[in-house]
Amino acid sequence: MRTVLLTGGGLGFIFLMTCLGGATVFFFRKSLPGKFQQIFLGFAAGVMIAASVWSLLIPAIEEAEAQGLAGWIPSAVGFSLGVVFLLGLDHVIPHLHQFSNLQEGIATNSKRSTLLFLAVTLHNIPEGMAVGLSFALAAQHDDPVMFSSAIALALGIGIQNFPEGAAISLPLRQEGTSPGKAFKLAFISGVVEPIFGVMAVLLAIWFTPIMPWLLSFAAGAMIYVVVEELIPEAHLNEHSHVGTLGVMAGFLIMMVLDVALG
Repeated sequence: MRTVLLTGGGLGFIFLMTCLGGATVFFFRKSLPGKFQQIFLGFAAGVMIAASVWSLLIPAIEEAEAQGLAGWIPSAVGFSLGVVFLLGLDHVIPHLHQFSNLQEGIATNSKRSTLLFLAVTLHNIPEGMAVGLSFALAAQHDDPVMFSSAIALALGIGIQNFPEGAAISLPLRQEGTSPGKAFKLAFISGVVEPIFGVMAVLLAIWFTPIMPWLLSFAAGAMIYVVVEELIPEAHLNEHSHVGTLGVMAGFLIMMVLDVALG
């Protein structure tokens, strides 16, 4: 019961933070200033990089070695599969990044607001998986330290989800979407996190030996999002110290949370 409550709480927290960020559309009509967007995007990138290393790849290597495997094999293969998975979704699901007019994925006549929504929803998938797997790993070992590390991961992802939620709803409002619909789309984009988190937990429970592969898979998917989307957009097609410092701050905070709590 404790495991269920902690896992549900962690996934619920990151979802709630996305919703709270999306709710800013009811209080602000304009999108976030460029500098703030650079900071928030960079911060999210830093959090996801640190989480991929400390909360996913290192535990994956340790789990593989505990199973008698060479630690680098599941971590490298799982990481690569995570990248291929997100790359495949990028080519299949129609979407549009906020600072681009070039549609990606299968050609469609969908509205720009819908394509912007789909772009953000895509990179919420590995975040939910990462948090769910972190709690599943702690449950398998019944280790309080691992539970603390999972909570730290949920805190880090949740913190960066607040500006992320705002980065969904406010630009949609600027595109002419009503505040209610903009919030609903931010809400839906956040729903994929607990959904994929629960799916990852169930896989880990049913097929315990694949835990190292799943952890590495989530790490590869997260790093793909960072390199493909967050860092380029944090620089907004120009050299940006603000975006770079945002990455450093996010990495530092996630590292401190994981090491201090875990």
